[in-house]
Amino acid sequence: MRRLLTVAVLSAGLALPAAHADEGMWQPAQLPSLARTLKAEGLKLDPKNLTDLTAYPMGAVVSLGFCTGSFVSPEGLVVTNHHCAYGALQYNSSDKKNLIVDGFLARRHSEEKPGGPNLHVYVTEDIRDVTTDIKAAIKPGMSPLDRFNAIDTAEKTLVKQCESGADFRCDVYSFYGGTSYQLIKQREIKDVRVVYAPPESIGKYGGDIDNWMWPRHTGDFSYLRAYVAPDGSSAPYSKDNVPYRPRHWLKVNPRGLEPGDFAMVVGYPGRTNRYRLAAEVADAVNWRYPTLLKVYGDLLKIIEQAGRKNPEVAVKYAGTVASYNNALKNFEGQLAGLGKAHAVKVKQRQEAALEKWLAANPSPAHRAMLEDIHKLRELIARQQVHRERSLDTRLATRGLLGTAIMLVRLDQERAKPDLERNQGMQQRDEPRIKGRLQQMARRMDAGVDQQMMVYGLLRYVKLPTGQRLKALDAWLDGAHTRAAIEKKVASLYAGTSLTTTAGRLKWFKADAKQVAQSHDSMIVLARKLMPQLRAREKQDKTVTGEFQALRPRYMQAMLAWNRAEGRPVYPDANGSLRVTFGTVKGYFPKDGVKYLPFTTAEGILEKDTGKAPFNAPAAELEAIRAHRFDGFTSSRIAALDGYAPDSAGALPVNFLTDLDTTGGNSGSPTLDGQGRLVGLLFDGNWESVSADWLFNPRLTRSIHVDVRYMLWVMHQVDHADNLLKEMGVPTRP
Repeated sequence: MRRLLTVAVLSAGLALPAAHADEGMWQPAQLPSLARTLKAEGLKLDPKNLTDLTAYPMGAVVSLGFCTGSFVSPEGLVVTNHHCAYGALQYNSSDKKNLIVDGFLARRHSEEKPGGPNLHVYVTEDIRDVTTDIKAAIKPGMSPLDRFNAIDTAEKTLVKQCESGADFRCDVYSFYGGTSYQLIKQREIKDVRVVYAPPESIGKYGGDIDNWMWPRHTGDFSYLRAYVAPDGSSAPYSKDNVPYRPRHWLKVNPRGLEPGDFAMVVGYPGRTNRYRLAAEVADAVNWRYPTLLKVYGDLLKIIEQAGRKNPEVAVKYAGTVASYNNALKNFEGQLAGLGKAHAVKVKQRQEAALEKWLAANPSPAHRAMLEDIHKLRELIARQQVHRERSLDTRLATRGLLGTAIMLVRLDQERAKPDLERNQGMQQRDEPRIKGRLQQMARRMDAGVDQQMMVYGLLRYVKLPTGQRLKALDAWLDGAHTRAAIEKKVASLYAGTSLTTTAGRLKWFKADAKQVAQSHDSMIVLARKLMPQLRAREKQDKTVTGEFQALRPRYMQAMLAWNRAEGRPVYPDANGSLRVTFGTVKGYFPKDGVKYLPFTTAEGILEKDTGKAPFNAPAAELEAIRAHRFDGFTSSRIAALDGYAPDSAGALPVNFLTDLDTTGGNSGSPTLDGQGRLVGLLFDGNWESVSADWLFNPRLTRSIHVDVRYMLWVMHQVDHADNLLKEMGVPTRP
């Protein structure tokens, strides 16, 4: 058994002060330092066991690359959120048979459906500190571009050495702004199938109206299954593959949790920004979120208008629409929360206090840190000058044109030795690229894509001349009005084969000569754009190299100051494995209002209107009215909520904890003090949205679907008793 090395903040020589139980997305290696707090909160396991990624329960938790899941049976059954399986359901849907709306249940392995070529399961097996390896590549006096290339080459070299076989995927992650680095090795399972999902009227009950809100009554859960070749190796989808047999799978605690109980989440949170400067917070508040609200809203209108005319388009873009709607509400919450918290002023005060602390200890090292903080602010200001250019260029060159640009660039990269190729375009990345090209058939409509390009170009032509691409301007040939741009774009789409899977795969397989001689309109335009796009890429790498020099210096100062002030020291979320813990707890959102920590099935009856998104299935409503709860109840919650007498009990649906989570944690298993599954994390409350920047323990809450509701729906509503039996959960006749 390999044990996780004590890395990151510990390798940087930073001791861990006592932390609030509810704050911090901790690396597994940090947990032994929090043993006293963990035990006091209710953890029954030895915290040292949580550093072993091949032991229970850590070995059962997996990443989907965008969400989290966990094994719950010896047959490779994976539980995750309904919204995390949305793409796989959409991949298998049509306007005639919509699995998102209707739900899906496979009663035997042969009925399970492929989740798509790029739906993979990643099992983290090893984490190694490689800070010394990365920093050894950086030489004194390096230019910013040389620094970027040195770090990039060092990372790719480590990854190549780590990926000893086709079964593994390795990546280097930076922590604390580049202060430390870790090499993470994961088993990559490439055949993942859809097993079960309740209908959307359960899995997305409340829809976008209830999203980020409390109280919630959403059955946000689904099941996938991991498959491997008969010899146990990782392999793409094949009818000959067999279920993967994990070393560990989570035990289910069908009794769930009660108010005040310990809870722990293990998962792969995406990104947080808690160590960012005030200038970066101000940019998010004043430009980024307002701009993206406008852009996402406009793109959503294009899709929805097309979907009303063509049901097939609505199915193809179901996942995109859900993602855009979620993002829009998130951006609104970020703006509301950051404004209410006066986040920019708070960050300014923090930076002033940091600089005062450094100045009070006027060593050469502290003086150098002060200088570098000022340089970092200047760099941030310079970078923000090009924000509109970057956004509008991306919007103008997305979709099929973006696909053509990627294919042309891939052709150019293939001419280089693998270690010199751009990350994302190496040999290891080509199967993923091919998978994206194949999936476009079920997730892209040429007409909608065309309208989106017109939208992007209408924004692009408003940029100052010096910020535009000469080749794209030449292609536009003076077209600036909607009618003129629509005509140019229609001609571009009429002359390409990239609208078909066969056409996309043809250019994926093409050699350099074929690409150079291509008459495909998209490929031709992409080739003309490439020189200036590569020049901009070089500029971006140079700026990144500057950040790689300055951000670690700022973080060294910030971490030392936080340590001295007794504040928790944990890295921002970056997609790597984390543990967060706390208790089941409600909160007071405003004066005179108290939110209880549990909702129950009675709330579904209160909310239900019979119309989406409050349209629970008739079978569920009938069972709730009859109180056919199969023993999956809690008398303590009944007494707390007042929905039923203690003797009857109440069926819990969702619950709140004070855990610190963010996007990417979706689908993460919620565990009790013994490491047993008691729910799935699927959302946060409205007041917690801005916690990506500033954590407020009084208001920040995570929302989980209760295991009792999951099991009850499976048994009473959808009759998925085959899965309950596989998970070792007893059911009543």
